[in-house]
Amino acid sequence: MPGTATQTADMESLRRLSQELRVKIIEMLVEAGSGHPGGSLSEIDMLVCLYFGGILRYRADEPAWPDRDRFVLSKGHCTPGYYSVLARAGFFSEELLPTFRKLESPLQGHPDRTRLAGVELSAGSLGQGLSAAVGMAFAARLDDAEWQTYCMCGDGESQSGHIWEAIMCAGNYKLDNLTAIVDYNQVQQTGMVAEIQDLEPFADKFRAFKWNVLEIDGHDHRACLDALTSARDHRGAPTAIISNTKKGKGVSWMELDYNWHGKAPSAEEAGRAIAEIMGGRA
Repeated sequence: MPGTATQTADMESLRRLSQELRVKIIEMLVEAGSGHPGGSLSEIDMLVCLYFGGILRYRADEPAWPDRDRFVLSKGHCTPGYYSVLARAGFFSEELLPTFRKLESPLQGHPDRTRLAGVELSAGSLGQGLSAAVGMAFAARLDDAEWQTYCMCGDGESQSGHIWEAIMCAGNYKLDNLTAIVDYNQVQQTGMVAEIQDLEPFADKFRAFKWNVLEIDGHDHRACLDALTSARDHRGAPTAIISNTKKGKGVSWMELDYNWHGKAPSAEEAGRAIAEIMGGRA
């Protein structure tokens, strides 16, 4: 049986957990003095639903459980959100979170599967995670296994040709055990995605490559859970969930500002950010 974290949670519990983990993200970043707040804050609602909403099958006390579902964070720089989820899920102690990006810590700026339980792929070279996820989905098919593969990509990352080769392959082979989640937070390292390399019509491009496509508000926990459930149950094609989000979600002066792509807040800024998050905006 899957671990207890796969039990369905109520919406209010998921919202509170997202709020708590947004605080963890800010705390990790200010302690490290570096890292990526914007994409971590935008991804957290979807990751909370995936790990704690009854979707992803895993055993934190048995990370290599053969029947576990696989999750790949292709946008590997957004580890503060990822690590806060893995710690809360029980893969390692939350006491380790303040060591983020510190010398000899397993919590590197990008995930390292050789050093940290729960990480399926050492990621960070943008555009490669979805290709690896396609390989995992193929492996499950060859083994006649029931486990699913989920991969979260960024929208800026989706400008990479490597991503579209993987999308073409998955659609061609009808890998219906694969779900790609695009954290469409509208902003990349140096500006707005639409102004640098516009992805639109994004959903139609997936459909042209024979994917099932779902477009949702990625900060609506019910919408996230419904989409993840629909993707898991869909047959005949891989599913792309275009999760429309705001970079820096929960901190008003970080939202949709590319300056917060890869800059840690100061102690004073962190205090203001946490107060705003706890005030309920997130």
